[in-house]
Amino acid sequence: MPGTRDDAREDTSEGQSPDPVSDVVRWAAFSCVLVPVVLLMCGQSFGGAAGTAAGLVALTSACHALLRQSARTAARVSSEQPIPHRGRRGRTGGGSHRGARHPGS
Repeated sequence: MPGTRDDAREDTSEGQSPDPVSDVVRWAAFSCVLVPVVLLMCGQSFGGAAGTAAGLVALTSACHALLRQSARTAARVSSEQPIPHRGRRGRTGGGSHRGARHPGS
């Protein structure tokens, strides 16, 4: 029935983000901030927490670059795949739907 809550749920995507790479990078950036704060709260020195933050930022940046490169490569490869030839008259299949005789009938 249009206008009901069930109908509205069917129209939305299943909770999927349009760009999952950005979601991963956002969570990684959040971790780059959260981990040093937790380390400081647990008694780690400021220098140790700053070094950990710098390492996490470097790792996050490298992973982000690799994810983007992988996505670009996958998009390029999928766009370069040839479309299969459909045959002489544009039909598919081996003749089973063209009125061929079937044994036993």
